[in-house]
Amino acid sequence: MEIKSEKRKMKNRKIISLAITGASGVQYGFRLLEMLLRSEHTVYLMVSKAAQVVIGMETDIVLPGRCRDMREFLIKRYSCDSDRLHVFGEDEWTAPPASGTGLVDAMVMCPCSMGALSAVATGASNNLIERSADVMLKERRKLILVPRETPYSDIHLENMLKLSRMGAVMLCANPGFYNAAETIDDLIDFVVAKILDQLAIQHELQPRWGE
Repeated sequence: MEIKSEKRKMKNRKIISLAITGASGVQYGFRLLEMLLRSEHTVYLMVSKAAQVVIGMETDIVLPGRCRDMREFLIKRYSCDSDRLHVFGEDEWTAPPASGTGLVDAMVMCPCSMGALSAVATGASNNLIERSADVMLKERRKLILVPRETPYSDIHLENMLKLSRMGAVMLCANPGFYNAAETIDDLIDFVVAKILDQLAIQHELQPRWGE
């Protein structure tokens, strides 16, 4: 019975590409990373240069610049198995997410800057993050974009509509208050819970409606 349970658990594990771009709200991205690793899913992490600047401004996390050092830092921070987290630079074109043969189950851009969103909408593919999102669209796999910017210009709205029509999920970082949030962490978990729902990953971050 234990062997069957372990096989079932391994079968349910996913490979998720997570891109943290240079928008405010990097806390959402780190909380999502924590939850994915805690659930023993494999994460391909990409952090843009602009995101590293925002991380320094919005958090007390001193994130190393080199991918190898960043990976070691995050593995220690979240106490996860080393084979669960892989960190790739923006110019690593041979990384698995850059190709449809990489077998990534889904990709989340969290937070997603309007610049990154625009690049994905136009198929720019100027770096690994943009290329990875382009791969998800062409392979018809799950792509979730978490924009935080507000208000939205016509350009932002047109790009979001364009991507939504391509099959991407536009999951704006707008936390709800009906669960009587008491802390900022509660508001962060509200949004992360929505992302996990879209990924079909079980969690207990928020009670279900009616419970």
